[in-house]
Amino acid sequence: MDPIIQLWLPILVSAVVVFFVSFLLHMVIKHHNTDFSQIPDEARIMSEIGKSDIPAGDYVFPFAKDEKERNSQEYKTKYEKGPVAIITVYPKGPMSMGSNLVMWFLYSVVVGIFAAYIAGHALTPGAHYLAVFRFAGATAFVGYSLALAHDSIWYARKWSTTFKYVFDGLIYALLTGGIFGWLWPAI
Repeated sequence: MDPIIQLWLPILVSAVVVFFVSFLLHMVIKHHNTDFSQIPDEARIMSEIGKSDIPAGDYVFPFAKDEKERNSQEYKTKYEKGPVAIITVYPKGPMSMGSNLVMWFLYSVVVGIFAAYIAGHALTPGAHYLAVFRFAGATAFVGYSLALAHDSIWYARKWSTTFKYVFDGLIYALLTGGIFGWLWPAI
């Protein structure tokens, strides 16, 4: 089976299910509530950073523009003295989750498209449920989980946080694989 359009239903159903299960994990079970800690003296630090009127974006300090600067004694001293941090600055104003939720749903659709692409090339209509589950689920797991280790390896994100997101990704992958197996085209 080749045409990905034949798998539009499992793609969309899996995206909807993942969307709602992620809501349950984050808003009902709330197992990500401990992913971040409060910085000591938060009010003062927010006030000081606020004075700089930093535009939204990703920043690191101390900053080095190239390897030569990173090898300088001045940079090494700053790094050793600390603090050393990577921060993401959000836009000012009221917090809105609308665009994030839309992007998350679209991301889940994209993961479903890749699962459909891989399974659709590997399997034929009428394939056994477990074969479909294996191909679609493994592909979805890659899409939802594997790149997360990158942040713990390179950016010092707590491994416990990464493992929680990988666990979430496993749940999403199992659901995606199950939905693809259930809705796989018959012969």
